[in-house]
Amino acid sequence: MLEGSIVAIVTPFKGGKVDEKALSELVEWHVSSGTNAIVPCGTTGESATLEYEEHYRVIEIVIKTANKRIPVIAGTGANATDETIMITKKAKKLGADAALLVAPYYNKPTQEGLYRHYKSVAEAVDIPIVLYNVPGRTAVNILPSTVARLLEMKNIVAIKEATGDMKQVSEVIRLCGDRLTVLSGDDFTTFPLLALGGKGVISVTANIAPREVSDMCRLWKEKKHEKARALHYKLEPLNYAMFIETNPIPVKTAVAMMGKIREEFRLPLCEMSEANREKLKKTIKDFGLIK
Repeated sequence: MLEGSIVAIVTPFKGGKVDEKALSELVEWHVSSGTNAIVPCGTTGESATLEYEEHYRVIEIVIKTANKRIPVIAGTGANATDETIMITKKAKKLGADAALLVAPYYNKPTQEGLYRHYKSVAEAVDIPIVLYNVPGRTAVNILPSTVARLLEMKNIVAIKEATGDMKQVSEVIRLCGDRLTVLSGDDFTTFPLLALGGKGVISVTANIAPREVSDMCRLWKEKKHEKARALHYKLEPLNYAMFIETNPIPVKTAVAMMGKIREEFRLPLCEMSEANREKLKKTIKDFGLIK
């Protein structure tokens, strides 16, 4: 369930509301394009700006549209443990296959606090749990020793590593072995992470190039390393362009340029600067995504 190209799907808006039709169409596109699983309501899905009922509705639409063809890993993390448990319980009830839990943000818990947070959620909700370590967003780093300690909880099965630190990823894999699936949380680190023993990526770039990201992961698994490496370098301009402004602004703009959604954000996110928009447009045009 937790390998290959897992798209952190954008949440399309229309007139200030979730565009349910566009969201369903995106899911269908991903299923047909070889995406291995979908994460609704992650960072790229603008979960921080969704109200509870919207959050649940996005998860529900993705689950219903995917219809068991590929797994759905619902983003359910929050910076309060009780809130995280509440959202995760709802995601399980809706039929999610797993839950992605970002480290509690802003309040900067200690390693002991992180351990107790994840342990409490794992004990409260019987669903496969993916830890999400992204210090650039949360201001806290889930250390490898804490990850290893959490493996006493049988339903903690994977981690999305978005530190960009291959030394830390290597230490997590060394300590946890086959007991834990390690996934890249940054598209530019996917290839080196696969080489270290990771199993795939929770991807931003897959929102616009699902087939290529999926193929790169598949080729590595098939031990066709040179072909996988070639795709890595082909994807690098896209990976860079997805972060020329705060994610998900560039990727949503790109998906809109491709005609799949409206270009609409919720404040405090807003449209790209004109200079960066032109850079993005050139990159996706050069890749062949638009004419």
